[in-house]
Amino acid sequence: MYPTIGHIGPITIYSFGLMLAIAVMLCSFLLSRDAGKVGISQETIFDLVFWVILGGIVGARIFFILLNFSDFAADPKQIIMIANGGLAWQGGLVLGCLAGVFYVRKKNLSLSTMVDLAAPYLALGQAVGRIGCFLNGCCYGRPVAWGIYFPVHGQHLHPTQLYDTGMLVGIFFILKYLQKNSRRRGEIFAAYLVLASVERFINEFFRADHINAVMGLSVFQWVSVAVFILGGYLWWRLYRQSRVI
Repeated sequence: MYPTIGHIGPITIYSFGLMLAIAVMLCSFLLSRDAGKVGISQETIFDLVFWVILGGIVGARIFFILLNFSDFAADPKQIIMIANGGLAWQGGLVLGCLAGVFYVRKKNLSLSTMVDLAAPYLALGQAVGRIGCFLNGCCYGRPVAWGIYFPVHGQHLHPTQLYDTGMLVGIFFILKYLQKNSRRRGEIFAAYLVLASVERFINEFFRADHINAVMGLSVFQWVSVAVFILGGYLWWRLYRQSRVI
């Protein structure tokens, strides 16, 4: 597609990196606006976003490398070539959340409040980032006659990146709706885990950039199952607690 947008002097502008930057700036702005309504400063949000993004990118890259270790072992310099794509959402979720929890605890903030505020923008950020995957040609789908032609692959493929974007935008709006109606702190984040894992599980059936692992399901699908169970458990715990008199 268009992995390179253009050049500014000696600097190359990559579509994947550009969309990641847009996702970070957009979601940081919207999150800081929402946080201001509950008395949380913009500086706090920007610092939180920095650590979550840093942890998320590192975690997503590490997980992707582990899943494709033989390829990176053969060409180690590709490890740092993030502009070419290669981030696994599940690894980013784990390390990004850990980094966020560490920062929130350090600042003595309410963890449940913060994750509920951030959850919709996690989905929105992923949605924008997947546009970068589409332009880069990574995270591609299986061949299909009516699909979009990807010159880098020389085939018509399922535009799985755009499937991701569409479904994640839908999740964003669902979570924003829940924010206005939820009565249990932590519920929005639990809903994000459930919805995002279901979305990824479904989309994996159309992906062609990795092999199946166990019982016909990819590694990413099994991790999605684990995330779904975690999100469901968290929601169940919150529901049970709210029923206690």
